[in-house]
Amino acid sequence: MTRHGGAQTITESLAPLRRRDFLGLAAAGGIGLLGAGRARAVESGVQPADDAAAPGRRPNIIIIVADDLGYGDLSVHGSTEIATPNIDSIAQGGVRFTQGYVSCPVCSPTRAGLITGRYQQRFGHEFNPGQDADHSTFGLPLSEITAANILKSAGYATGMVGKWHLGFSPDRVPTARGFDEFFGFLGGSHSYVKLEPDGENSIFRGTEPVAEKEHLTDAFAREAVAYVDRHKDHPFFLYLTFNAVHNPLEPQPRYLDRFSGIADEKRRKYAALLTGLDDAVGQVLGKVREAGLESDTLIFFISDNGGPTANGSSNADLRAIKGTVYEGGVRVPYFVQWKGHLPEGITYDKPVISLDILPTAAAAGAAALPGDREIDGVNLLPYITGRNAAHPHEYLYWRFGEQAAIRNKEWKLVRNQGAEELFHIALDRTEKQELLAEQPQIVEELGAAYAQWETNLVAPLWARKVRTQA
Repeated sequence: MTRHGGAQTITESLAPLRRRDFLGLAAAGGIGLLGAGRARAVESGVQPADDAAAPGRRPNIIIIVADDLGYGDLSVHGSTEIATPNIDSIAQGGVRFTQGYVSCPVCSPTRAGLITGRYQQRFGHEFNPGQDADHSTFGLPLSEITAANILKSAGYATGMVGKWHLGFSPDRVPTARGFDEFFGFLGGSHSYVKLEPDGENSIFRGTEPVAEKEHLTDAFAREAVAYVDRHKDHPFFLYLTFNAVHNPLEPQPRYLDRFSGIADEKRRKYAALLTGLDDAVGQVLGKVREAGLESDTLIFFISDNGGPTANGSSNADLRAIKGTVYEGGVRVPYFVQWKGHLPEGITYDKPVISLDILPTAAAAGAAALPGDREIDGVNLLPYITGRNAAHPHEYLYWRFGEQAAIRNKEWKLVRNQGAEELFHIALDRTEKQELLAEQPQIVEELGAAYAQWETNLVAPLWARKVRTQA
């Protein structure tokens, strides 16, 4: 842990933290499920999550996903052009991962990995759907178990608000994949203002198309706030997946005047759209506070991939954009907060990935992980509380068609259409200094590890979408 912008180090934060009730979260040996939950887990052949919560109220879990957010566009990441105080507050009141990754540089595969805790290439969900994709078969394979399935089985109310992008057919929509409630859209993008019912492109409440009158970001905030209010007396899981700041650039008009000093129209609209997103996040956080649930709510914030040039976003000094396995495509804003139970205002500097969200949430909620499949994510609680000083992952992997990458603690090997590049990524996050010729042993090691990982994957279930900006 390091100090950044006033953030504490892990040493500074742990002394007061140890005097609080951790609910047994970071016990070195791990605590299993609550009594009844453990019995059910044994009967069903599933394994309890490590370092799970001890008896008492289990935390609510909120996962907030932004869409196509640029790494450099949050003020907590150094932006001076756009203020994002509400999103920043999650990092300032919790843990900011400085090397936080997603498992794919585009939308749908990242979401498939996040919601299952598994590399999505294990089950063929490698790409967004192609232009001619069969919507009756596209989506998260029915063999996969979602975070909503897992938490619902542990007694949680489960709700989703926002962008799904994991299937259109009746057996692949959110309410068929573990969510009790759903308000949002099924595809990969949507207008923020043209919200009349339109077949499978409609806004849905459950499985029924509805006519929406508010700007879509405002509508998602309204629905998320209402969900928290309805379920405040019982542990709930809310998967809140905004389509902001994805194209089309249709911000709320009330925000545009704030950015009259930005000459580029695309960037100005992007800034206004991001400000609307930040205010929406603030409404949800405000409801959690108002309901007295801050110490009872585990909150994650992440973007689904890096920013694309198409929406005017900025990835700061990271190389490239969405659709690539360079840092600008896969390193993203990634924060977690749980007031009173996790350190506050610190950075965690070891590599983590979006796959870790599910097992971390399951551990906090004393929920059982499936025992019949490999879960690639890890429970981050013992790492971010300082009880485990090791790296959470020996390797992180990416495969996206002709692009591939692997990184360990220090190095990252990138392959693009057969060409290889090696970077000392721990010291060179900009990927400017290519070291392939200087480090043949590292190249061999990483290549062998990647080849072993790839033996566990399957062929993509559908062709790659031609455009990488969608």
